Amino acid sequence: MSIIQPQKERIILGIDPGTAVMGYGLIKETGSKIELIALGSIKIPGTTDEHMLKLQRIFEKTVGLIDNYHPDALAIEAPFYGKNIQVMLKLGRAQGIAIAAALSRNIPVTEYSPRKIKQAITGNGNATKEQVAGMLQRLLSFKETPEFLDATDGLAVAVCHSFQKIATGRASKISYSGWESFVKENTRRVASPLQIKKKE
Repeated sequence: MSIIQPQKERIILGIDPGTAVMGYGLIKETGSKIELIALGSIKIPGTTDEHMLKLQRIFEKTVGLIDNYHPDALAIEAPFYGKNIQVMLKLGRAQGIAIAAALSRNIPVTEYSPRKIKQAITGNGNATKEQVAGMLQRLLSFKETPEFLDATDGLAVAVCHSFQKIATGRASKISYSGWESFVKENTRRVASPLQIKKKE
C-alpha cells in the first residue's frame, strides 16, 4: 500500500514598494496550486519632506504583514530604471527598507524585475498594469477591483515567485538568505555610518 505524502504548503508575500503607496499580495501555495489569501495597498502618509518618516512606516507596515500572515518567503519588485534619479533613489530606499523588515524576521527574500514579473504572469514583458491585474483575476478567481493597481502589482510578484518553482531555465532574480548576504552583494546600496554622518 502506497503512502500519500501530504503536499507542502508555503505562504508567499509579494510587495510592490513605493513611498506613497505600497502594494502587497499574499498567496498560499499547495503543491502546484495557488490560492489568494489577501491583497491590498497601504497608503504611506507624510509629505515629500518626511522621507525618513515614510521609510519608518514602510518598515512597520511590512513587519506588521509578516507578523500577521507569517509568510515563508518575501518576493519584491525591483525598482525600475527611469530618468528621474531622485525618484529611483527613493524607490530603492523603500525597497531596501521592506527587505530589511523581512530579514529582521528571518524571511528569505527574492527580487524580480518588473519585466520578469509581467512575463511570468501574462507571457508579455511589456504588458500593462491592467493586463496583469486582469490575468491575476482569472488565475485566482477574484472579482474585486483593488483601489490601486499597486495591490495587484504586489500580488503579481508573489505569483511570479511561485511560478519559478516549476519554471525551467535561469530566472532573472536575486535571492538573499540573510542581512549579511544582502550587504555583501549590495555594498553600493548600503551606506556606512561614516557616509550617513557626512550627509547629516
